[in-house]
Amino acid sequence: MSASPIRLGDPVPWFGARTVTGASVDLHVDAGRWVVLAFAGAGDRAQAARELAPILAAVRPDRDDRIVAYVVLAAPPDAVGDLARMSGPGLAFIADPDDAIAERYGAKGAPRTLVLDPMLRAVANIAWDHQGGHAEALRGLLAGLPSVDESCGVTLTAPALIVPRVFDFALCDLLVGLYDQMGGEDSGFLFDQHGKTATVIDHSLKRRQDLVIAVPELRATLREQIVRRLLPAVERYFQFRATRMDRYLVSCYDSALGGHFFRHRDNVNAGAQHRRFAVSINLNGDYDGCDLIFPEFGRRTYRAPVAGAVVFSCGALHEVTPIRRGRRYAFLPFLYGEGDAELRQANNARLRQGETHYAADGHDRLVAANDPL
Repeated sequence: MSASPIRLGDPVPWFGARTVTGASVDLHVDAGRWVVLAFAGAGDRAQAARELAPILAAVRPDRDDRIVAYVVLAAPPDAVGDLARMSGPGLAFIADPDDAIAERYGAKGAPRTLVLDPMLRAVANIAWDHQGGHAEALRGLLAGLPSVDESCGVTLTAPALIVPRVFDFALCDLLVGLYDQMGGEDSGFLFDQHGKTATVIDHSLKRRQDLVIAVPELRATLREQIVRRLLPAVERYFQFRATRMDRYLVSCYDSALGGHFFRHRDNVNAGAQHRRFAVSINLNGDYDGCDLIFPEFGRRTYRAPVAGAVVFSCGALHEVTPIRRGRRYAFLPFLYGEGDAELRQANNARLRQGETHYAADGHDRLVAANDPL
């Protein structure tokens, strides 16, 4: 059998695929858990059942908070119904009829199982012809996996910056009052289909209402306080000069509606590739739940103080936990720079018809490229 190109410790390539039941899989969203990728190929089914037995014993199909497993099949299954009954959030079977995924992992014609850590780096790569026996080696490995929070032996902290006192408290109250008076609209998320980015609403993944701030004077006040109180910290601690800002909106996570936002990254779609840093400014504090989690760094929660901001890379996997009581109000822009604005302009061609196109007319500008902060 050929050697796999995946070396232990390597970050593995991401992929998107469909399961045999038609569900979608995006590997990058599975970060923050142990991930098992079993490439069964198109070989003997009896052998496959033996080699995959440790996975079926270690993974609970109805749960995915600690470990998730995907069995990648090169040949169409004889009985999709049987696999569907075995499937769930923690276990799925992926159809890979052209071996495109297997080839990227060195598993084309070479059945093997890879185990990935919560940052999607390979910690095991066990071929089915492993000298000590694939099933036995895999069984011992899976039995010894620690919790996600103990996955690297020390407590991890996400690379998130918390900056207090970004907005005046009176401005926070004004924004909350404006939202309560005007109300918000159901907020979707960007999703790529057939090479085009569109806004999709799926309450199982996100439930939030947004109010766009359109008053020029209020936008100017928001911009001025962000430039004076937030941008210097972003430049100092992240070594990034933000000159533009995407979105002026007040968002509301409402416990009466089950507000939450499932794990995601903010820059993986064509309509969002320009985004560099996400900003979450809390406008109130009288609520329970609705905290940030960065799954690649454990289950620790993060929350900005009232009027303060959490700033983090748009490439970081994150989620907003369900709100348990009250309402959480927040101002949620994205920061980017001049080169990113050019990319945003170019990506207009990749937006689905009906999506708002970007015009580089300066409405998103925070500071001039050469202005001192």
